[in-house]
Amino acid sequence: MSNFAGLRAWEELIPDALGLIFRNLSLQEMLTVVPRVCKSWNRVATGPYCWQEIDLEDWSRRADPEQIDRMLHLLVRWSCGSFRRLAVSGLPNDSLFSFIANHASSLLSLELPRSEMSDVVVEQLAAKLSTITFLDISSCKKIGARALEAFGKHCRSLVSLRRTMHPLEVANNVSQDDEAHAIAISMPKLRHIELAYVLLSTKGVLDILTHCKELEFLDIRGCWNVKLEEKLLEEKHAGVRVLGPEIVDSYERSLWEECSDYSDSSEYSWESMDDDGENVWVDGQRLERLQVRFYGGGFNEAFAGFEWPLSP
Repeated sequence: MSNFAGLRAWEELIPDALGLIFRNLSLQEMLTVVPRVCKSWNRVATGPYCWQEIDLEDWSRRADPEQIDRMLHLLVRWSCGSFRRLAVSGLPNDSLFSFIANHASSLLSLELPRSEMSDVVVEQLAAKLSTITFLDISSCKKIGARALEAFGKHCRSLVSLRRTMHPLEVANNVSQDDEAHAIAISMPKLRHIELAYVLLSTKGVLDILTHCKELEFLDIRGCWNVKLEEKLLEEKHAGVRVLGPEIVDSYERSLWEECSDYSDSSEYSWESMDDDGENVWVDGQRLERLQVRFYGGGFNEAFAGFEWPLSP
C-alpha cells in the first residue's frame, strides 16, 4: 500500500517539478522510458518542462543528417520554443540553422560545433538570435569573418565565444586575422574567448585585446604566429588571462590522434534495447518503432544512435 501511495505522490507532482527531476536522466531514458510510465509522465516528457536544455552533442556525432533533422524538429516542437540551451554537433545545412533561429526567442546558449551553415544564412538570421550569451561555432568551416560580424552586430548580450579549430581544418588557410578583426569591432563586451588553433597573427590578437575592454580570458593555444610580450600584457592588459600560444597539451595531441588513427574499419558492438523497438505515445498517436542502439567502444565514449520515426 505504501508503494502505491508513493506512486500516486509522484504522479501528482506539478509538471515543472517533474521536469526538473527528469532533466537528470539520459536522452535515451527521456525518450523511451519516462513517456511509457503513465499518462501524466508522458505529458511532462513530451512538453516544454523537460526541454529547456536540448543537449544532443554526443548523440549527434554518430547520427546521420536526417536523424539530426528529425530529432531537432521533434524536441524543439516539444519545447514550444522555450528552450534556453541548444547543443548539437554537425548541423548539416542552412535549412536546419534557419529552423533553429526561427524558434530561438528564449535561447541563451547556442553550441553548434562542426556544423555546415554558411555566412549568407548567418547574416540573414543572426538578428533572431539576439538573446544568446554563449556561442560555440568551433570547426564550422563554411563560416568566417562575415558570420562573426553578423553575430556580433545582432547578439549584443554575447559574453562568451568559442571558435576553436582542428589544425588540419586550417592547414590551407593563409590567415584568419579577418575573423579576429570581426570579433574586435563587433563583440566588445566579450569576457571569455577561445580561439585555439586558429591562424592568427600578433596583430589580430592585439586587435581583440585592444577593443574587447571587458575581456577576462583568451585562449590562443596553437596560434603559433602570435608573439606577445609579457611586459605589454602586464602594462596594458593585466586583467586578461591569456592561455597560449606555446602550450602543447593533451587536447592538441588527441585532436591529431583522432584524425589520424580513426579508420572506417573500427569495430563496434551493437546492443539493441528491444528487437521490436519501443512504442511511445504522443498526443494520442504512436511513434512507431523508436529503436535505441548504443555504440560500444569507439572514439572517446559511448554515443547513442536513434533510428527516429517520422514525427506524427
